[in-house]
Amino acid sequence: MNIKKLSLIVLFFTGVLNATTDPVKDLVEYVNTLQGTNSKFELTRGNTYPTIALPFGMNTWSPQTARNGDGWKYQYFKDTIRGFQQAHQCSSWTNDYAVFSLMPVSGQLKLSDLERGAKFNHDNEIAKPHYYKVDFDNGITTEVSPSLRGSHMRFSFPKNEKAYIVIDGYTGASGIKIDRKNRQITGFVRNGRGMDRVKGFKNYFVIQFDKSFQEAGIWENRNGKTWENQTSKEGEGIGAYIQFKDGQKVQAKIASSYVSLDQAQLNLKRELGKDRNLEQTKANAKAVWNKQLSKILVEGGTEAQMKTFYSCFFRASLFSRKFYEINENGDPFYYSPYDGKVHNGYMYTDTGFWDTFRGQFPLNAILYPEMHGNYVSALVDAYHQRGWLPSWSFPSESGGMIGNHAISLLADAYVKGLKTFNPEEALEAYYHEATNESPIGPSSGRQGWKEYFTLGYIAYPDVREATAKTLEYAYDDFCGYQLAKASGNKYYEEIFGRQIYNYKNVYDPEVGFMRGRKKNGEWVENFDPFEWGGPFTEGNAWHYLWSVFQDPQGLINLIGGNDNFISKLDEVFTSPNTVHVGTYGGKIHEMTEMQMANMGQYAHGNQPIQHMIYLYNYAKQPWKAQYHARNVMDKLYDYTENGYPGDEDQGQTSSWYVLSALGFYSVCPGTDQYVLGSPVFKKTTITLENGNKFVINAPKNDKDHVYIEAASLNGQNYTKNFITYDDILTGGTFDLKMSTSPNKERGTGERDKPFSLSAKK
Repeated sequence: MNIKKLSLIVLFFTGVLNATTDPVKDLVEYVNTLQGTNSKFELTRGNTYPTIALPFGMNTWSPQTARNGDGWKYQYFKDTIRGFQQAHQCSSWTNDYAVFSLMPVSGQLKLSDLERGAKFNHDNEIAKPHYYKVDFDNGITTEVSPSLRGSHMRFSFPKNEKAYIVIDGYTGASGIKIDRKNRQITGFVRNGRGMDRVKGFKNYFVIQFDKSFQEAGIWENRNGKTWENQTSKEGEGIGAYIQFKDGQKVQAKIASSYVSLDQAQLNLKRELGKDRNLEQTKANAKAVWNKQLSKILVEGGTEAQMKTFYSCFFRASLFSRKFYEINENGDPFYYSPYDGKVHNGYMYTDTGFWDTFRGQFPLNAILYPEMHGNYVSALVDAYHQRGWLPSWSFPSESGGMIGNHAISLLADAYVKGLKTFNPEEALEAYYHEATNESPIGPSSGRQGWKEYFTLGYIAYPDVREATAKTLEYAYDDFCGYQLAKASGNKYYEEIFGRQIYNYKNVYDPEVGFMRGRKKNGEWVENFDPFEWGGPFTEGNAWHYLWSVFQDPQGLINLIGGNDNFISKLDEVFTSPNTVHVGTYGGKIHEMTEMQMANMGQYAHGNQPIQHMIYLYNYAKQPWKAQYHARNVMDKLYDYTENGYPGDEDQGQTSSWYVLSALGFYSVCPGTDQYVLGSPVFKKTTITLENGNKFVINAPKNDKDHVYIEAASLNGQNYTKNFITYDDILTGGTFDLKMSTSPNKERGTGERDKPFSLSAKK
């Protein structure tokens, strides 16, 4: 063999070796979109559905095991699928909006969602972000791949069997038009809880089939009435049915728009027009997801850890959704769910800030600063359109939960350099929020706002959830204060600065907890730290003691110093997991999930306490944060249908895992700091939008080496218990020497503590 040929062979096998050991794999294959789907009203393991979508897509798709209108649209323990929905649902508790569905039927035509269901087995199901496939027991196969505003479906019918597709108009008003010549169905739906607040809202859709219709007709899902020879109709629950040639394989390209039917046609042409078959759409979607997931490349974990991480990262990449579209000139525009008009620019919806301000948006700020800048700018636009800042958009303001947390997003973005909005307009909007009571729910405006300003707290029982609201408003006022201070607005800095310590007014040193307080200053009688509800929101005094994001040092001072503070933190885990149902009158699922976790009073399945682990960093025992963070990730998360310890909540519970697996968490959005825990993987590479890379090296890391013995940032010894946003975006290397035993000297200096208002200057 000559040298030249030998060299070519060596080069070839070197290339093969490099290809097979390249850490950049098909990361999408680690994702299980069935994670968290084994949920029900009484017990949540995520309350997710097997979402088929592109990152932050305007709509998603899902198989439907439930009846129309049921918020639990897909439950793992069920064995019948009734349709394939275009979905927008954030939470089972909110149900869904703007839904329509397609379902293949063979043999005898069956129209209603109760009758048309087909049996399936999970062994015959593939559930990935870019591709869903199910082989039904009746011989039909359904496949789905997504685009940003639509999907590509394929229905393969058994040979010699009659082949139908049923289009269901779901629970509200709808309209259908059948165009047999062009093999097209167009229409609209208007459905969802509380949609009467959204002026003129319609979800326009177009469905383009690749096969001719043998027969077609219209039906309605209230009484099952059909119109065989009619090609268009509007009304309640109006849908269509189409018959194809027996045993055919039928493809359907689908897109929708909130602006118009013409825009839906344009979305279809742009996003799916060039895809000749489903394989092409599938490949395109897979490429998009691999690019998305490779923004965080993790190495050196177990297969299970990889699957859990990327399944959570997938969920963290869905919310908030892009509500804008691209017009014929290539510019963004949108139908506003706030004023019912069409505007130029960007809009995002489908999230509840009570959940997501904590981790979801601080993660977005790292990975997608351009999108996040557009997002916070759109918050101010929404204020101008509605007169209130959004707080729980679905797709307009639904009014759920508590707090004025849009200001958290605005302040957090601004202090991190994302100055895409006018801060004075944002502060004016927040001041309006803080000095008015909204007609829509507790999350807009402030119930009891006058007492909050005059007494320094909200009185209970005059106002429901008063103590929780006091704590969260004090944090929100801190965010208003931070935004005013960063933008040089002395007026609002002084106004909001007056309230940032109001948390102290609901702390009772006699019992050592936050507590309900009456208007006359007296404490509410019969205090029970195990009692849920009353002055608290979906929790008890054990959970809300820690809701002082802006001033852990001030809380340490109230409790009596570091030793007492640490003892109280420890006691969360050592206390019995006792539940007293209080004003709820019966067990809610969050109570059950806390008891199932069996970690004392630590209720990770709900948001109020999710940051608590990281508070050890403020009291000179950071190693306990490292231990508990790893323990929670290991014990309460996995990639299966039982993968979450409670509601996933629009990406927040997933984002907690993603950030914590990187080795840090956002205790106080509105500052530029991420507080340290303990990373899961031996190496993590974050590829940033600016082209830089931030690498976290922990080569000895494993299930036993959970403690940080020593750290260095870009070669310099690093003792702080936090890193900054600029540290990450500048890029570099964060080296961690991991150990099986804690280093009780590292990170114990005053300057090592993360931000607190009351910290020694």
